[in-house]
Parts: sequence; C-alpha cells; structure tokens
Amino acid sequence: TDMPGKVVKLLTTEGALVNEGDTLLILEAMKMENEIVAEKSGKITTLSVKEGTAVNNGDIMAVIG
Repeated sequence: TDMPGKVVKLLTTEGALVNEGDTLLILEAMKMENEIVAEKSGKITTLSVKEGTAVNNGDIMAVIG
C-alpha cells in the first residue's frame, strides 16, 4: 500500500486460490476505499490482516505462494 490505512473488508481467506487481479481486500485510506488486488495467481499462504487492522506503507498483508 502507498499510504497508511485500515482494512475495512476482507474478500479472501488463508488457503484460498486466487487469480492475478482478484480483489483481496478493501483498504480505506484518506477517506477513500482502495481495492488491493493479487499481484499473481496462487494460494494465499499467509493472511496477516483482518477487518479493522491498521496498516502502514510497506506492510505485508497477504502472501501468495
């Protein structure tokens, strides 16, 4: 993410199979909602946020293996 924000909605779970471009979560930053999408296809091996989690620039929110 480019700016600090808060996870407002999770659209995936650990173990889920995702395709490149799928929306993983919605992040609210500077009063705007931003879709965070998968950078590649694969399986979510780690999901390190939940709804309400505050995130900062550079935080790892999900790992796709």
